[in-house]
Amino acid sequence: MKKSSIFLFGIFSVFTAAAQETIVKGSVIDGTTHAPIPHVIITIEETLQTAHTDPEGEFRFTFNIPLGEQILKVEKEGYITKRFPIIVNEGHTLDIRDMMLDINIADSVDLYTITLSDDELNDDSTGGSDNISGLLQSSHDVFERTVAFEFSSSFFKVRGLDSENSSVLINGIEMNKLYSGRPEWSNWGGLNDVLRNQELSANLRPSNYTYGGALGSTNINTRASEYRKGGRITYSSSDRSYTQRVIASYATGLMQGGWAASTAIGRRWGEEGYQEATFYNANSFFVTLEKKINNKQSINFTSIYAPNRRGKSSPNTQEVYDLKGIKYNEYWGYQNGEKRNSRVKEVSEPIFMLNHYWGISNKTTLNTNLAYQFGKIGNSRLDYPGGGNPSPAYYQKLPSYALADKNGPDYAKAYQLEQAFLKDGQIDWNRIYDANITNNSSGLNAAYSLYEDRNDDTQFTVNSILTSDISDHITLNGTINYRHLKSENFAEVKDLLGASGVLNVDSFDNIQYDLQNPNKIVGEADRFRYNYNLYANEISGFAQAQFKYKRVDYFAALSVSNTTYQREGLYQHEIYANNSLGKGEKLSFTGLGAKAGLTYKITGKHVLDFNAGYLSKAPTLRNTYSNSRENHNVVKNITEEKITSADASYIFRSSVVKAKLTGYYTKIEDANKISFYYADGLSSFEISENQTSAFVQEISQGIDKKHFGGEFGIEAQVTPSIKLKGVASLGQFIYDNNPNLYLTSSSFTNPNGVDFGKANLKNYKLAGGPQTAYSLGFEYRDPDYWWFGATANFFDKAYVDISPLIRTHNFYTDADGLPFNDYDPEVARQLLKQEKFDEYMIVNLVGGKSWRINSYFVGFFGSVNNILDVAHKTGGFEQGRNANYRMLKKDASNEIPVFGSKYWYGRGTTYFLNLHVRF
Repeated sequence: MKKSSIFLFGIFSVFTAAAQETIVKGSVIDGTTHAPIPHVIITIEETLQTAHTDPEGEFRFTFNIPLGEQILKVEKEGYITKRFPIIVNEGHTLDIRDMMLDINIADSVDLYTITLSDDELNDDSTGGSDNISGLLQSSHDVFERTVAFEFSSSFFKVRGLDSENSSVLINGIEMNKLYSGRPEWSNWGGLNDVLRNQELSANLRPSNYTYGGALGSTNINTRASEYRKGGRITYSSSDRSYTQRVIASYATGLMQGGWAASTAIGRRWGEEGYQEATFYNANSFFVTLEKKINNKQSINFTSIYAPNRRGKSSPNTQEVYDLKGIKYNEYWGYQNGEKRNSRVKEVSEPIFMLNHYWGISNKTTLNTNLAYQFGKIGNSRLDYPGGGNPSPAYYQKLPSYALADKNGPDYAKAYQLEQAFLKDGQIDWNRIYDANITNNSSGLNAAYSLYEDRNDDTQFTVNSILTSDISDHITLNGTINYRHLKSENFAEVKDLLGASGVLNVDSFDNIQYDLQNPNKIVGEADRFRYNYNLYANEISGFAQAQFKYKRVDYFAALSVSNTTYQREGLYQHEIYANNSLGKGEKLSFTGLGAKAGLTYKITGKHVLDFNAGYLSKAPTLRNTYSNSRENHNVVKNITEEKITSADASYIFRSSVVKAKLTGYYTKIEDANKISFYYADGLSSFEISENQTSAFVQEISQGIDKKHFGGEFGIEAQVTPSIKLKGVASLGQFIYDNNPNLYLTSSSFTNPNGVDFGKANLKNYKLAGGPQTAYSLGFEYRDPDYWWFGATANFFDKAYVDISPLIRTHNFYTDADGLPFNDYDPEVARQLLKQEKFDEYMIVNLVGGKSWRINSYFVGFFGSVNNILDVAHKTGGFEQGRNANYRMLKKDASNEIPVFGSKYWYGRGTTYFLNLHVRF
């Protein structure tokens, strides 16, 4: 049969004598259902020319086709890759119909994608967990697969860049938030089974849908007719974030009448993940429906709804971890015998999309899209306007506080605090209720309440994407996009905790939050503290030309955008009475981008690739307003953020070895960062007497960053069953200037804030995961459909996030504005030295087995991560509490620092098990 098939592939179809073109075309079908398979990658191995099958499963090569005996490589995720010998004759058409691909029942990609949980993908509270694992999961490149599936638990960032430098699209519609610039991964969490059809454009590579960022883009396609007909049921068990997961999906394929549909429903849940009291409760719903109007047009509707709630975990000082272990979480306590977490994140933002596909001609397509998204994101926390700090890890409740007593270490008190913390060390919900009930009996307002920081977004998006093959060598892409956002931001009382009401006044400074309604008493579900709207409008365009020839491929792309922001205050804040209520100034930013790339094919095995780009873009809403909760103030001297990036790669591909070596450089300029914390030891003539301590907003403006390094990935199929793989990433990510820094606070006499000049940050390392990472591993796949793999991953050069304020003149300045007379530069240098985390190695194991039973495919696999149970820090930050030399020096001289850095630890040994049935 094989010999016959090879012979048949060499027979070409009948053609006219006048035709002089050399053409290779054909189609690919599913070996089980015989249905056409779209998005299959077809490669002529000698030239590395590629084509993709269309929705009908067809492909076509029409230019620079090598003559004679060639090999066609046919591959798609989830199928077994095949290589077909062909014979190409000059001036003839070779038509290879119905090449069959068989489902790879040993495909274990699910194991990795579904072990990535929402809390590992984008949570500002976890300081450094903003990675792009979800973006990279669709890649075939060994380096990017390793980053997504092996490095993600250590919060490694590709090239040291945040996910706001990548674009995530669904059906051509960008999903990155206008507020933060980052995608909210949990909006489509738990739907891996129906979100597999992804097209990744890594880094500066061209995309057919968007200009992208320095990290590229990915487009998730949910077009109903492109799902393989059939169903799937999956059950998973783990001890990482959720403990159990169930999902069921089914696709009809294209039916009579031109209809196609696909649907999925899932649930993930668990009373507690790896950290204490980190419950997980998430549901997922997905429906996509397509109607093929005629041979040229179709309409597709998609709805995604993935509401989720989860308990959050706290960063802690090393003192706390030493006492309670790395699973400790200060945010919870027992209430009526059950663990109650005070910090809960809740996301509920349904997505609706309508997409129109129009094949204007055989070479030109127009895709027009509408999207509407609304809902809420809430983060709860305890407020204590009339009581003491309820945190069990509050610094005055820890042994270090007694050891730092001004009269000398109080060891007896330290021992008492230590034993109390070891015995309990959690929130005392009973005491909180007792305090509120006592206040009720005295006619007082709440001493404690539980409230939620909310942002309720409503966003509308419309765009059109045009693609045209104007010749066999040239493809043009163009898009125009418009996005409108209204974001309601407020605090809402979630639970009065036994109190009768909460006074809407800042109890610490006795400041009215809303002068329009002074001394208002609010109850559950009422808004208080702050209440404002943010409006954003963005219009953008993108044009790109791609050129493909036998030896050289190249492209060039341009983008332009205009973004406007405006704040509308619904409360009149007492301190900012003239600058908080109503609509503020309308801001406008213009973004420009240009990038180009060239791929030179030395031979079929050796390829050189070069890319360079520039992009200016509006700052995110989050980094535009210095304190949007209280006033209209905009970051001083704000301007567009600029990004310059370039990379060069050498690629080697053979039937046995695939390797890629890349060098890269990225420069970011004029970035902003806003932080909120309580600071002691402030100094300035502009701060009123005795105001050396305050809750402040720290604004670092005009930050420049530099990212450069190298990436290497190699995999070798040494036998039909054994594959070896290795990855290395070596980078240096640093601050490249000394940005300006100023503080604002409602406690200051100057409502415009206090300028502290330059923050000496240049050459300090950027935080956010290890800057050096290596991976070595192997996979064994038995012909009898069982497999096993192991990977050792080594991480180094991860750093704590530094405090900018202590690197300004405030550090060596006394409260009267004069320098400290006991300032020692050598001691200061040691105090300001950036902490580097210890290097560590993580070993992961994976294995599984698959069966085919008639028309059913059954698979089981499991993994054990960090099998050696290595304790390791994944992130951390310096506390800004000790803002000057004397205070920091005194704290550092204590047996245990009172205000030491806070850290996040990675998980110890964890497991994941999965069972699925496909039909």
